[in-house]
Amino acid sequence: MVELNRRPVASLWIGKELHYLNQLCLKSHILAGHPTTLYCTDNVTNAPEGVEVRPAAEIMDIDMDVVEQTSASFLSNVFRYKMIKMTGAIWIDCDAFCHKPFPDDMDHIYAGHGFRGALNCGVVYIPPDGALIDMLMDYYENLPDAPPWFNKNQRKKLERNARDPLPVRIYKAERTAFGPQAFTYFAQQTGDYDKALSHDYLYPVPFQLNDIFYDPYGRVEGHFTDNTLSVHLYTNGTKPWWRKNPPLEGSYAWRMCEKIGIDPKKALK
Repeated sequence: MVELNRRPVASLWIGKELHYLNQLCLKSHILAGHPTTLYCTDNVTNAPEGVEVRPAAEIMDIDMDVVEQTSASFLSNVFRYKMIKMTGAIWIDCDAFCHKPFPDDMDHIYAGHGFRGALNCGVVYIPPDGALIDMLMDYYENLPDAPPWFNKNQRKKLERNARDPLPVRIYKAERTAFGPQAFTYFAQQTGDYDKALSHDYLYPVPFQLNDIFYDPYGRVEGHFTDNTLSVHLYTNGTKPWWRKNPPLEGSYAWRMCEKIGIDPKKALK
């Protein structure tokens, strides 16, 4: 039995069943020694052994009407900071694979993403008491008519959807306005932007190259460095074929399933 003696990690699942890649990523944290909690809006029965399943309502109520008009991940951007503030756990997306355990003394866990340079919040920890988390929470709890960084075109989109609830209006104007855009903007305001890790820590493979995880001839590990702690698998960007079929033998996804002990055929879309 794995001794869970490292920092706690947690995530959110909106839906009834996990895909095999989500099972893989959650279990990878268990095997690395991280107590792993999955907050759920529904009765999820296929979480890996060792994952503690708890009601999402313990952290916040998820407005399913907003979810239906936006995406399953949209409100998770609010949830993760509330969770960090309440529990002190590290947030992990359900498609973040644990390559190495998170160090005990790392107080700022976030990094740049892809080729654009913006910060991502797919794996994130910030001090539960500090200016950055306070500014993020104030933004979500007191939404402005337009996020302060919005440009002219984004503000026009807001006007075109004026009849929608404000969170939905913001989402339609910019899908990442609750996620990376907000996190990047407020980290710049507080000076925490300069504390970001380099991309190889948490996002060694750029989003634009995510098919490499399913390529039996792809050299995924060529993207890794000695710094790499987490490997984001980007399930939101995965082509539908890969969600409905097991990974090809020899691919990174196949090799990690073999290593961790996940049967992809039992949890396909």
